Amino acid sequence: MECLRRVNPFRACAGLRFLGYLMLALVAAIVAASYYAVVVYAWGPILLHGGGRGSVAAAATILAAFHLLLAMMLWCYLMVVFTDPGSVPQNWRRAAEEDGMDVNNSTAISNYVATDNVNRPLSLSEEQGHTPRYCSRCQNGKPPRCHHCSVCDRCVLKMDHHCVWVVNCVGARNYKYFLLFLVYTFSETLLDISVLLPSFITYFQDESRRSNSASDIAILFIAFVLNLVFALSLLCFLGINMPLVLSNTTSIEVYARKNSRSWKYDLGRRKNLEQVFGTKKLLWFLPMYCTEDLHNITAIQGIEFLTRSDAVL
Repeated sequence: MECLRRVNPFRACAGLRFLGYLMLALVAAIVAASYYAVVVYAWGPILLHGGGRGSVAAAATILAAFHLLLAMMLWCYLMVVFTDPGSVPQNWRRAAEEDGMDVNNSTAISNYVATDNVNRPLSLSEEQGHTPRYCSRCQNGKPPRCHHCSVCDRCVLKMDHHCVWVVNCVGARNYKYFLLFLVYTFSETLLDISVLLPSFITYFQDESRRSNSASDIAILFIAFVLNLVFALSLLCFLGINMPLVLSNTTSIEVYARKNSRSWKYDLGRRKNLEQVFGTKKLLWFLPMYCTEDLHNITAIQGIEFLTRSDAVL
């Protein structure tokens, strides 16, 4: 019994980091297989060697769309991997009590706050609950919506979850990039399935195509099946995450929201989207923010959050 008490379960969680690096390798392998199947095997030869004006135009369009989605997917993926989701400043509670909120920043935020699209008054939340929260593991205060990640062994601002696929936590400052990664990856897998399906069917219908090298056929089969599996999985992920975004809820907060009569962070769909994607709609589909949003939208900073004053727990 004494040995069991000394066992630290969080050490097992730390092992997920190693699994995450394997996931990185798996993502690279899937991208490489899809690229070979779509560009080198299926549609690249049509573009290079012809096959009718319509076929060449279709191949050019497909390859352009494939590379565009691939570039956006990799851009978003790298942003999720290398962007810090947000850490609590050292002695955050003490600094907040001594210094207070910066006057200029407070003025800029107040211009954005006002009221939401259904005229509900909004305010800044300083604490989630009536008592200050404190992390005994980090020996530091915990802002609202902040949680300790057992894998990263630190507190993460507006933590949503730890994602082994990106070897990083998804939090306040990279949540947008994670959602865009899901969207572009789903779009890329759908395109891959659509453009590989004719080659997949032709192989089983035309015996002459079976004379191709076994490695080419294996890569075609693997790429098609993996893209199909990932498309179905990503559809489920998007179905789970999009309602959360529209209600301004993290994965960790789902249970708390169900137990409240009205969710205090639900500011209306337009403002809920702005809390994640920013106010500049032209940048909604790019993994970046304008300087104004980084300065004015407190949810992206991860320390304070707009709340509904009429919320009922």
